Amino acid sequence: MKIDGGCYCGQIRYTFEGEPAAAMQCHCRECQYITGGNPNVLVILPEAGFSYTQGKPQGFSRTDIDNAVTRFFCPNCGTAIGTKSPRAPGAMVVKVGTMDDPSFFKPSVAIFTKDAQSFHHIPDDLPAFEELPG
Repeated sequence: MKIDGGCYCGQIRYTFEGEPAAAMQCHCRECQYITGGNPNVLVILPEAGFSYTQGKPQGFSRTDIDNAVTRFFCPNCGTAIGTKSPRAPGAMVVKVGTMDDPSFFKPSVAIFTKDAQSFHHIPDDLPAFEELPG
């Protein structure tokens, strides 16, 4: 599978070739901050097939918590591109909204549903977990 995408202003572009490792929606409070209140819809991509083809994102990691993720975003328009987590070495977590054609996306799981808001939609047939599944 080939996935191309980038930020809102076009300064950052990326490409991926391979098979996504997972597709999910995350309802944790941290993701709600990043998305403006909705669940984060994302795919986990093997880092070996992912590369930036234009521009360089800025990274941000919290220094006040253990095992903080690094969030990447466009320094010009602020679009959140994705995340790298110390809990998922070798993977790039990419936000579906940054993809040129997100129509392939179908989540296989909803996580951190303990933080879901009443206006979040979790399909009845989607496996859902209050935290990360074991």
